Amino acid sequence: MKSNEWLHGFRHSSPYINAHRGRTVVLTMPGDAIEHRNFINIIHDIALLSSLGVRLVVAFGGRPQIQSRLDDAGLESAFARGLRITPDNHLPLVMEAIGGLRAYLESQLSMGLVNSPMHNARIRVTSGNYVTAKPVGVLDGVDFGYTGKVRRVDTRGIEQLLEQGHIVLLPPMGYSPTGDAFNLSYEDVGSQVAAALQAEKLIVFIDDEGLLEEDGSLIRELSARQASERLNTNVVTGHDAALLKAACDACVKGVRRAHIISYVEDGALLEELFTRDGSGTLVSGDNYEQIRQARVEDIGGILELIQPLEEQGILVRRSREMLETEVDRFVVAERDGTIVGCAALYHYPDEGTGELSCFAVDPSYRRAGRGDDILAMIEKLAKGQGIRKLFVLTTQTEHWFRERGFLPTAVQDLPGPKLASYNTQRNSKVFYKPL
Repeated sequence: MKSNEWLHGFRHSSPYINAHRGRTVVLTMPGDAIEHRNFINIIHDIALLSSLGVRLVVAFGGRPQIQSRLDDAGLESAFARGLRITPDNHLPLVMEAIGGLRAYLESQLSMGLVNSPMHNARIRVTSGNYVTAKPVGVLDGVDFGYTGKVRRVDTRGIEQLLEQGHIVLLPPMGYSPTGDAFNLSYEDVGSQVAAALQAEKLIVFIDDEGLLEEDGSLIRELSARQASERLNTNVVTGHDAALLKAACDACVKGVRRAHIISYVEDGALLEELFTRDGSGTLVSGDNYEQIRQARVEDIGGILELIQPLEEQGILVRRSREMLETEVDRFVVAERDGTIVGCAALYHYPDEGTGELSCFAVDPSYRRAGRGDDILAMIEKLAKGQGIRKLFVLTTQTEHWFRERGFLPTAVQDLPGPKLASYNTQRNSKVFYKPL
C-alpha cells in the first residue's frame, strides 16, 4: 500500500512556506561543508528555497581550501585569536583558493540536469564587492597582515539583487577604499550581513547536529543572553564559540532568529525551516529572550496592558486580587522594563487540555511577531505540563488563531469546569489546537 506520509508532511509545511516567502535568509557555509558528500543535497535545498521565494544570501568560507593551497606552495600558516594571519606573500594564494570556490559554487547553483532536483531552476547567482573591510591590525604584538574584518555592508546593492530574485554569493573577502583585499572570517561576514539586512534568519552550518551539551545532548534553544553567558564563561570554546558568537551578535543587532544546524545531515536545512521542532540549535533575539514567567512585580504592567481590552469587551475583567493569586499562570513579554504582552495558561489535567487565556499584546508591537512568540512560549509550557490540546475562547480574534492552526469546536467540548463557568452573554467562540 502506498504511503501518504509525504502528503501529510507537504501539507503541513505550507504555513512555513508562506511565512518564509519574501523573507531574507543568510546562510553561513564553512569550507568543510563544501567538501562534504552531503553538499550536493544542500545545493538542491538552496535551489528549492529560491524557487519558494526565499531571498537568499550565501556567505561561504574556505579554510581547508586555503590551507591546502598554502601547503602545496610550501608555506606555513600561523594563527592567533582563532584567525589566520595573512602575510602579503600569502594573500595571492588565499585569493586564488577563494576565487576557485566561488566559481565552483556558481557552477553548482547553475545545474539544470533533467534528472536532478534543479531542472528548470535557472538560478541567477551574483557576487561582488558588497563588503568593505578594514585590517585587524596588530593585536598583542601580532601583525595580522591582510586578515581583516567587516567594516561596512552595501545593503542597498544586495537588496536590489534580492528584489530581482538573485542569490547573492559572498566570499570571505573584503575590499578597502585603498584598493586592498582582506581575508575575512566567513562567520563575521554572515553575521554582519544578516544584521545589516535585518534578515529574518541566519543559518549557521556546523559538523554536529547543532550545539551540544557536555553530555552530548543537543541544545535546542538559547536566548541571546544565555548564549552570551556561555561565551563569557567559556562553556563553549573553539570554533563552536566563533559560530555561537556570530549567531548571538546577529540576534543582538536585530536578526530575529539564528539557527545552528548540521551540514552532514541530509535535509537539516529544510527540517529547520519547514517543521515545528526544527533540527538544530535556535538562538533567538530580544523578542523571545524577554518572554518569561510573570512575577508579582509585573501585575501593575499586566493590568495597564489588559485594561483597554477589558473596556472594549475583548477580555474578561480581572481584578488585581485575581491576578495576584494567578500570576504564576502568566507569561509576559517585557521590552525595556515595560510589559508589552501577556498570556495565561490554565491546566485541566483530567481532560489533558489547557486554556490559553488573557492573551494581550500592546498595539505598538503587534506587527513585530510578539504575539507569535508569546503563543510559542505558551505551547512550550503546555507540552511540558503534558497538555495534549490547547483551547481558547475569543470574541474578536478568531482569524488570528485560525491562521495559527486553531480549529473551531463546539462549546459543549469544553472541559467540565470551564463549561460550567461559560458566559453565554459573551457568546465566545471556542477554538482548539492539538499539540
